[in-house]
Amino acid sequence: MANERFIPFRKQDIIEMCSQALTDEKSKLSFEQFCQLLSSVTHFDYHELLESLKNNYAPFDPNTNTQQLKNLSLEQREHCQKVFAENFAEILNAANFEKVTDQDLQEALTEESLFKVRLEVEFDDFEQVVFYRRGESQKSETITSFGGLRKQTINFTNYDRVAVYITFKNKAYFDKKNKQPIGFEPSSTIIKLFQNVPKADLEMLFPNSEVRMRRIDKVIIGASALVGGAVVLVTKLGASIILLAALLSFWLGWRAESVVMTQQHIISFGLGMAVFFGFVFKEWSKFKNRKIKFMKALSDNLYYKNLDNNAGVFHTLIDAAEDEDFKEALIAYTFLLINTQGLTSSELDDLIETWFKDKYNCQLDFEISDALAKLERMQLITIEGDKYQALPLEQAKKHLDQRWDSLFNYR
Repeated sequence: MANERFIPFRKQDIIEMCSQALTDEKSKLSFEQFCQLLSSVTHFDYHELLESLKNNYAPFDPNTNTQQLKNLSLEQREHCQKVFAENFAEILNAANFEKVTDQDLQEALTEESLFKVRLEVEFDDFEQVVFYRRGESQKSETITSFGGLRKQTINFTNYDRVAVYITFKNKAYFDKKNKQPIGFEPSSTIIKLFQNVPKADLEMLFPNSEVRMRRIDKVIIGASALVGGAVVLVTKLGASIILLAALLSFWLGWRAESVVMTQQHIISFGLGMAVFFGFVFKEWSKFKNRKIKFMKALSDNLYYKNLDNNAGVFHTLIDAAEDEDFKEALIAYTFLLINTQGLTSSELDDLIETWFKDKYNCQLDFEISDALAKLERMQLITIEGDKYQALPLEQAKKHLDQRWDSLFNYR
């Protein structure tokens, strides 16, 4: 399993970790001020992207509680959809999410669910489906069955975060299929964020997934119904069925001797049929109750895994992307500040990854190219040949302060 780009430490923790890496105690106060400036500038950079996401998602937001000033044309809606998709993918990449491949989705549909439910998804209802995940790990869980008599340990791939982006087809499609959308609007786009999702259970995140009985469940219910039905037929309806068969044979001319149906026979037959149909209803109720139990297991599972929905998701992701940008830039700057002779990109990358591994027992794939690009854009580093050097703290603070002061310059 490849190392993740995601840095699994809080922003404040990274500040403390980088501060501890500095040997000069006098520079730590200046370093704290640098962190405040870097955080503020990074936050403002993402503000414009957040506004773009909000504006372009508004025409498709199923949870909006505001009125539209004007109706958008089809071309305008398509443009909003395109820009939003591009910005959303940009945010997910900045937050160090990875796109879930079609192969991963197909494997999820074929693998058995951890909570023993088979789901079916109508993919034709969707115009676009994209899944992203972050924080892949291997986990194990003990599954009990047969009333706790059997225990089985299952190893599975778990995703710490999963973002779902789905656009439904238009109203004409659902009208043509004579299908009433439940819980969503045609042409709308839904966005959801989940936590701790096993790879084998990705299909439960689709909004139109339906619970289906597994083959083993059908066998258990079918066998129970077959045995129970046979017992009812033999014990409750045996004599009545024989009498009824004899009566039919007489009517059809297959039997010469007449059959007399007394009131006692009719009552006995009626009671037997009532017992039989009562048994059929009981078995049907078992099937329905088992399906309801599975649906409850599904809804309970999603209740605790769901983190955010629709517009709330990209607010959460913006915050995550902002933190990742800040952490990457700060870590790279700190190590360049410590190594005053300068480092190449690969040297800096190896140094940071080794630091995380040896000091914090954390293996990750540090995004060195992104980190250096941010520092270069903010003019916090200098480049000589293939080596990068950090500006001194005081000079770096001045650059960030000037950048902040020039954000709004209307003169």
